[in-house]
Amino acid sequence: MKAYLIDPASQSATTIHLRSGLDEIRQLIGFDTVDSDELNPTGDRLFFDEKCFIRNEPGAGRFKFATEAPVAGRGVIACMVDGVFRDCSLTLDEVEQKLEFNRVS
Repeated sequence: MKAYLIDPASQSATTIHLRSGLDEIRQLIGFDTVDSDELNPTGDRLFFDEKCFIRNEPGAGRFKFATEAPVAGRGVIACMVDGVFRDCSLTLDEVEQKLEFNRVS
């Protein structure tokens, strides 16, 4: 399934292809404590470490997507409808236009 990995350390968003869903998202983010916010009515969601600010990982960086709260560390944008992962409706260009990065030292 088409998804996007957001990496504030490299200030980049890249297209990825999820094969196993939530377990793979946990690996990509680097933590088991995953939460998500709905981004649009089509099911696109931003997945992130729910304890990202408690951990305060040095050098992890931060990003903000559109009007969502800022996130520390990596995130994944993936589409999930009724618990089933699907291709994102967002394009990479749309994701990049809505991202803001802030490096943390």
